[in-house]
Amino acid sequence: MRAGWGNGTTGLLLAALLLSGCSKSTEDDTPGGNMPANATMRAFVDRMAGTTRPAAPPAKPFEQSDKTELLEFLYAYPAQAAAIPTLVDRFARAMAENKADALKMATQDRDSAKKAGFPFHAHSRETRWSVMADTPRFLALESANYMYTGGAHGMTGYEALLWDKERRRETDFGALLTSEPAFATAIHDNFCKALDQARAEKRGAPVVPGDDDFTKCIDPMKQVLAPTSRDGKLIDGIQMTIGPYGAGPYAEGSYDIKLPVDAAIYKVIKTEYQDAFVRP
Repeated sequence: MRAGWGNGTTGLLLAALLLSGCSKSTEDDTPGGNMPANATMRAFVDRMAGTTRPAAPPAKPFEQSDKTELLEFLYAYPAQAAAIPTLVDRFARAMAENKADALKMATQDRDSAKKAGFPFHAHSRETRWSVMADTPRFLALESANYMYTGGAHGMTGYEALLWDKERRRETDFGALLTSEPAFATAIHDNFCKALDQARAEKRGAPVVPGDDDFTKCIDPMKQVLAPTSRDGKLIDGIQMTIGPYGAGPYAEGSYDIKLPVDAAIYKVIKTEYQDAFVRP
């Protein structure tokens, strides 16, 4: 009788080991080599042998900062974002661009100040991403971006990012809506009421309606919108972040207007995404 590979698991394991040995060792860890196939083979061999490899260590929050006579720079994002390679690449590009732009501006300002005989004040550029919602379907992030260029005070702006875990891609809150005008209509009254309440708390007096942006209701769709979640299971609220000067004087800072998902909001969420939101 001709010798064979053996029976059952033993035969499969021997075959896998021989096939694995056929791969060139120089290809194992090179980006252009056979890394995906080798990883699959290693996993197969481990499974047949009844062994397991240690799980990858959990992602850690990222923060990079440095300070020179020209610029104080910081860029940070949470562990949830650090676990997604696409977002890590996105943030790495943004960090490099932000730092290059800030250094260029600071250098030009220093040279101009020197020529004019004025003192130079070091610039600052800071970006901090934080988690607004982390549910099975979505990871919602918001960044606070502070910039100081030597003037009387710095300025803070905001940006929102929405990651669709199911589709493994970045999207935005507007893509979840049947239409933005319909959403604006759904939240208008509650948004205006909440905004005036927040203004009254900061000012220590009721708001007297007027024609300027510091007393009238503003357009919520021109603000930074991000879904929120308290329990990490479903989206249960929407936050509109309004930067300085957007709804009041600089001294009042930013406004965070949070609205719970009610029937009117739920109705303007596209059907395909409603399972990710609380049902009022």
